[in-house]
Amino acid sequence: MSNNIQQILRQGEGLKAEFKTSFNVETIETLVAFVNSKGGAVYIGVNNNGEITGVQLGTESIQQWTNEIKSKTEPSIIPDVEVIESEEKNVVVFIVNEFPVKPVAIQGKYYKRVDKSNHLLSISEISDMYMRTMQYSWDAYFSRDYSIEDIDFKKVQKFIDRVNSIGRFSLEGSPTECLRKLKYISEDKVTNAAILLFGKGECPYNVHLGRFKTESMIIDDRMLRLTLFDAVEETQKYLISQMKVAFEITGKTTQRTEILEYPVPAIRELILNCLIHRDYLSPIDVQIKVFDNFITFYNPGKLYGDLTIEDLYTTTYQASTRNKLIADAFYLTGDIEKYGSGFRRIRNEIKQYPTMKHEFHEIANGFLATVSYTERKISLQDVEKDTDDVTENFTNSFTDNFTDNLKKILELIESKPTVTFDELAEKVGITKRAIINNTNKLKRLGLIERIGTNKRGYWRSSNTTVAELEFNRENDLKFNKQVNELTSDNFTDNFTNIFTNNVKKILELIESKPTITLDELAEKVGITKRAIINNTNKLKKTGLLERTGGAKGDYWKVNKRSKPGKN
Repeated sequence: MSNNIQQILRQGEGLKAEFKTSFNVETIETLVAFVNSKGGAVYIGVNNNGEITGVQLGTESIQQWTNEIKSKTEPSIIPDVEVIESEEKNVVVFIVNEFPVKPVAIQGKYYKRVDKSNHLLSISEISDMYMRTMQYSWDAYFSRDYSIEDIDFKKVQKFIDRVNSIGRFSLEGSPTECLRKLKYISEDKVTNAAILLFGKGECPYNVHLGRFKTESMIIDDRMLRLTLFDAVEETQKYLISQMKVAFEITGKTTQRTEILEYPVPAIRELILNCLIHRDYLSPIDVQIKVFDNFITFYNPGKLYGDLTIEDLYTTTYQASTRNKLIADAFYLTGDIEKYGSGFRRIRNEIKQYPTMKHEFHEIANGFLATVSYTERKISLQDVEKDTDDVTENFTNSFTDNFTDNLKKILELIESKPTVTFDELAEKVGITKRAIINNTNKLKRLGLIERIGTNKRGYWRSSNTTVAELEFNRENDLKFNKQVNELTSDNFTDNFTNIFTNNVKKILELIESKPTITLDELAEKVGITKRAIINNTNKLKKTGLLERTGGAKGDYWKVNKRSKPGKN
């Protein structure tokens, strides 16, 4: 510690460090915030600017301070103490680790560390922290107000049938035996989850729905008090009933195609998120408001655990759940996938709607998600191109559309792989939200990837330069010219002359395993995933290769006979 104090002072206060000119009650508050978070150290004898002011020590000073910390905290904190002499002045450092049983209080108040400050916990946050530490879940507690007589076993049987049809788990025996197996009941006691999922009559929690022209002009208002599976279905029906519908006749068939205002799978995910992850200790309703060109979804309860808003914009975050038994039920019925994948699926769905955005915020002890658009999708031709198509056209438009901000972000990441969103925002001179959007673009293009978590991970760059991308563009133009010069008679015989060994190897691998992934191809050919995408796009241009099937069951198909469009 004594060797690196100057480095710590230069870095300044943060998640794990705070400076104090003297010992006082705020020192203890900070230590409490540290033990309720990830640990940290308080430096006594340092001002807010990181300048050493020193502290006078008597023979009993440190012992008295330690005793005060111990007596004013519950459970008691006993920090490690170190006295550092620097610039001929004394600095006292109190060091604490994350506490195993949380939360810890100072005289009845609870704090946690958020960035550079101490955040006073609300009652809901105190409860969440305690249950998470003890590995409890509110929905797993037995209800004091309900018994097994309040369970609707028709709903239970319907649930069992759905679970068995999905095949993620096999439920055998009577409905009561199945509920015991899943820990929803024990003898005549029922959990909170059992009542919310299978209770008779009205659910004690509301879903408040409304159609608004403006914030103050309500066109329609609906209140649902249903058990959770029914609430999901009825909420979805209501929102679909409020959606505008476009009709398209493509000419390929005599039937018209309906295009709903919003992608229903994304809307369903947002409904599920509201009901599964809400804080059921809060009396506030789930509130869903439909406006002319956006819908808002609010549920009480902020993000659970250590999850941050920034994490949700990535594809690598791992979520924990506030209501484990409720989440398990929806997982078993196939309504949700693994925890933490919902927002990725929402992003994938709204890609099909070119001007649509999905945004989310933590507000007033709750979570608010918004889906909005500037122009309605009225044709299937409006569908945004998939990642392969975006990548295919990227090098052709790179020099025109690749902004200075994106270039600067790439340069900063290459020079410092551990650079944070905040540092990028400061150096580039744009908002943190804009940085997140731009890094997501770079990830989709295969130019960067995130290794590890947002807090402890780092960036990995493909090391592709602007010059290399322009060179690729020239090669693509040359390739297109060569392909166009081939005739139907000489196409099959001569196409190999314009392909590299890598392309030939890719074709061989795809022929031997049509379900092979881009990652597997990159590993076997010995080139980057970005290069694999470029080469498969070339093959698709010739008509020799196509991608067939849905998002999860897709595969490659090799066509050998003739140039596309020729017989």
